[in-house]
Amino acid sequence: MTTSPSSSSNESSTPPSPPSPLVLQGFTPPLSLRDFKLAAFDMDSTLISIECIDEIAAAAGRKDEVAAITEAAMRGEITDFKDSLRRRLALLKGVGEDALAQVLRDRLRFNPGARELCAALKAAGLKLVLVSGGFTYFTRFVAAELGMDFVRSNALEIIDGRLTGGLVMQDWGDICDGEEKRKMMLACAERIGATPAQCIAVGDGANDLPMMGAAGLSVAYHAKPKVREQAMVAINEGGLDRLLEILR
Repeated sequence: MTTSPSSSSNESSTPPSPPSPLVLQGFTPPLSLRDFKLAAFDMDSTLISIECIDEIAAAAGRKDEVAAITEAAMRGEITDFKDSLRRRLALLKGVGEDALAQVLRDRLRFNPGARELCAALKAAGLKLVLVSGGFTYFTRFVAAELGMDFVRSNALEIIDGRLTGGLVMQDWGDICDGEEKRKMMLACAERIGATPAQCIAVGDGANDLPMMGAAGLSVAYHAKPKVREQAMVAINEGGLDRLLEILR
């Protein structure tokens, strides 16, 4: 059967329906804050509004190339996060350390509700964990601002004031990928005597799914479709503090 041009045109011009502002699945709200002891957060595009590696790349004139790899990794189209990170870092070889300072000073901004949510969780007695595939240069600042109790992220190798395109080996490894995020969250939970069911995990990209899948409450913040679909809470409009609407 041949479709008429007008019918085809009308179908193709119909925009997809936007996601609902707040989506809940797999539980009945509200939940009690007393039931949770730990909250683990991704950093880039979750607690802060940027992807730091993309902004560093902008200083090297390689933003489009690096951002394309970042976007594909966060959507889950590149399944090996470690490989995608190494590919992006190689493009940053030779960038001056001053570019990091510029990103921190001029580009890094907290997402709406980040401070409010973290303050409310700490006030309720929860421990906070920052687990990031980003870099210690930025996680140190974010962790201090938000009162994080534990932090895990990657350390850029810098020699003579310039990025080498590599990372510094730490006692746990060199790249904090999705599996490392999950391990870190669970290790911190065990350290404070919490079960996985007493953990909240918040993220936006595919490499956050392992920790989100292990937590008692998974939260997607302005996330990629694959992440929204699997999260128990998807905040698609508004700030991070919207999570407090379902936690009492």
